[in-house]
Amino acid sequence: MTNKTARPPWLFLLALSLSSAISLITIVAGRSLPPLDNRIFSSRFHGIYDTSEYGKLQLQNGLAQTPQMGWNSWNFFACNINETVIKETADALISTGLAGLGYVYVNIDDCWSKESRNLKDELVPDPKTFPSGIKALADYVHEKGLKLGIYSDAGVFTCQVRPGSLFHENIDASLFASWDVDYLKYDNCYNLGIAPKKRYPPMRDALNATNHTIFYSLCEWGVDDPALWGAQVGNSWRTTDDINDSWASMTTIADLNDKWAAYAGPGGWNDPDMLEVGNGGMSYHEYRAHFSIWALMKAPLLIGCDVRNLSAETMEILSNNEVIAINQDPLGVQGRKVYVSGTDGCQQVWAGPLSGNRLAVALWNRCSTATSITALWNVLGLQSSIPVNIRDLWQHKEVTRDAVASFSVQVESHDAGLYIFTPKAAAFSEI
Repeated sequence: MTNKTARPPWLFLLALSLSSAISLITIVAGRSLPPLDNRIFSSRFHGIYDTSEYGKLQLQNGLAQTPQMGWNSWNFFACNINETVIKETADALISTGLAGLGYVYVNIDDCWSKESRNLKDELVPDPKTFPSGIKALADYVHEKGLKLGIYSDAGVFTCQVRPGSLFHENIDASLFASWDVDYLKYDNCYNLGIAPKKRYPPMRDALNATNHTIFYSLCEWGVDDPALWGAQVGNSWRTTDDINDSWASMTTIADLNDKWAAYAGPGGWNDPDMLEVGNGGMSYHEYRAHFSIWALMKAPLLIGCDVRNLSAETMEILSNNEVIAINQDPLGVQGRKVYVSGTDGCQQVWAGPLSGNRLAVALWNRCSTATSITALWNVLGLQSSIPVNIRDLWQHKEVTRDAVASFSVQVESHDAGLYIFTPKAAAFSEI
């Protein structure tokens, strides 16, 4: 937002070990995935898709087993929000079918509260814009099977100069719980120069103490490398400054977030900020690339446009259930940039492992003209001789069977092709 805007009780373990064969073992609530077959995967696989920094969370709320999905008010509405907008957005998520695809969080950003606390030192919803209060709004959203999110700040004020929660963590967490809030976005403005590692854990502890399950989204803009410590504090952590609705901003943020791929996993995710798809500042191809890369990176998929008035193109992008399935894949390994070529590295291959011994692969053309991009098997960590079936997730069809050694495709400028690679020797067991 331009308003500047653990591990659950069970253990998730991703260990990629190399011996006579490569094995991939993920313990999810006591279940193990089938081992990877060394007939398929090369000795480079472990290094390409490193997850060694994936740590144990202390939040212990059982949430974020896959990245969060929903909607946030800031990118489109900024401070121009009210309870009618929130209710109509919840209605639209249902009527468009987006809620059924997983977009269940309805998150109110800054500007929902009055400019001062009450005599009990509590936050107060703005009576002009939220006259019914947050509890009534939560009830409305919950009746539709959705979840309500709210916003505060790890500072003395929010970014739009409403009261912040610094030194008020316990009273504010208790208030949010009493309202049946499901999600807290916690910003970083007016922070008195106190290090984020000191300011964010008190709210974690306060939320835990309520015995009410609340998703904890850290929004400290990546200034103190939260991937290094966020997994001990929250369910997701912003790795970057605020996104804006432009190609330059989106690509820069994708590259910054990519640095921290090894630290993400079930229970705690890197957050490169909300989606700009549908807000008008980028082309159709650019928005499609934006959504593809966010899905591959296991980023939160939080819609940032007005879902009450979606264009057909925007709806096509946001509702692609095959792309969403990559983001929500239970293996929970963040995809990453694995190869670049061309002028200024504008021809890019991004990839990540999926359940069932599959790979998600994005061929991203950041060049100014259409170009052919090639994914080599050795770059992806595949044995060069293994045959692979390839499904195009934007065309919704299989485009190649038994491809060996490489796959090439012509990609429009600023677009990304997104594919699932299924090696023929893969074990097709379900999770």
